[in-house]
Amino acid sequence: MADRRTLNVVILGVGFLFIFTAFTTCGNIEQTVVKSLENDTFTGSGYHSLGIIYGVFSFANLLAPTVVAVIGPKMTMFLSGLLYSGYIAVFIIPLTWSFYLTSVLTGIGAATLWTAQGQFLVENSEASTINRNTGIFWALLQCSMLFGNVYIYFDWNGRTEIPDSSRRNIFLSLVVISILGTLSFLVLRKSHQEEDMLSEEEGQSLLSTHMTHRTSGAIEDAKSEFSLELSFYSGVYGTCIGATAQFGAAAKGLIGISGIVVGIGEIVGGGLFGLLCKNNRFRRTSVVLLGMVVHFVAFYLIFLNIPDDAPVVFKTTTQKNAYLTPSVSVALLCSFLLGLGDSCFNTQLYSILGCIYAEQSTPAFAIFKFIQSVLAAVAFFYSGYLLLMWQLLLMVILGFTGALCFFMVERMQNISVDLQEY
Repeated sequence: MADRRTLNVVILGVGFLFIFTAFTTCGNIEQTVVKSLENDTFTGSGYHSLGIIYGVFSFANLLAPTVVAVIGPKMTMFLSGLLYSGYIAVFIIPLTWSFYLTSVLTGIGAATLWTAQGQFLVENSEASTINRNTGIFWALLQCSMLFGNVYIYFDWNGRTEIPDSSRRNIFLSLVVISILGTLSFLVLRKSHQEEDMLSEEEGQSLLSTHMTHRTSGAIEDAKSEFSLELSFYSGVYGTCIGATAQFGAAAKGLIGISGIVVGIGEIVGGGLFGLLCKNNRFRRTSVVLLGMVVHFVAFYLIFLNIPDDAPVVFKTTTQKNAYLTPSVSVALLCSFLLGLGDSCFNTQLYSILGCIYAEQSTPAFAIFKFIQSVLAAVAFFYSGYLLLMWQLLLMVILGFTGALCFFMVERMQNISVDLQEY
């Protein structure tokens, strides 16, 4: 039975790998694609589309647990995957109305997909395997940053504009990949060994339930601060690199390389902090502290290396100069640090949620994603208007606050466990 549950986690990760190979590549390049469209009637914005997705995502999370409870996590993930595929398909023949309509539908699909994923992962884990399973899933998921971006690099390298034929070929391929990932969810099998599930092994006394209510607010605060950084590396930073005039004809191809390097950072972090770390609270706190420091170093280097107007230019490249001469090596180092820091946060957030909310995994992961998506939506909407230095400063302040909130959660959980043992 344990083997079946491990296989379920692997299949789950592979399904997300395929879907997010398509969707993450799409998100990484869509603002650049929109700027290059040979279509005067299309008035959409990639930033606004991603903002709509995350905004709808946040409110759809209120209903996502009900959907998962009614039709089950397996079918929920399958139907949600179809919505993701529809969004990607819009870029084959882009129309403004369909672009924004599918953004709304994808926001709904994202809420149900991630809520179902959280429940399914907890159902197939024990207290002793939650960190390992989180690491397996996270490492497979972050491989999605690699494959699509490899294609982008080879197809776009040396281009200053993206022709319609190239756009159509890219997005046709991405749609096929997304559909394959969606179909893989149909292979998942239900785990029947309820007595070994995490929720039973951990147990919940009245005291620990009381402490859970107290920690919930701190968890939400922690996740809300980290969400701005998700928006930055997944949709903004690649656009900044592609808009940097000093990178010349290589700039567009560097968007793909940056996405690959972010993915490598995510995979390294998922392996080190998910698969290799034992399930103890000291290490969770240490990993989050490391993630904060790594991101702060990345933000400082980006501040020095990328022109301040990179996120806000539309039809042109950057007009301002960076504090240092922009370096490709430094830009890609920052990509790696962004991915590594993000994996530090996410592996530990999934781990602590799986432990504290073992018996309430569906609503817990829905709240988790609600907070994330609200802040991500806000970040995508201001990304096209706020200069780079102000975006970086905001992430530094809120990233520090988020780390402090995580430490509060760990402390409260320590008190709960100690009193329960007493």
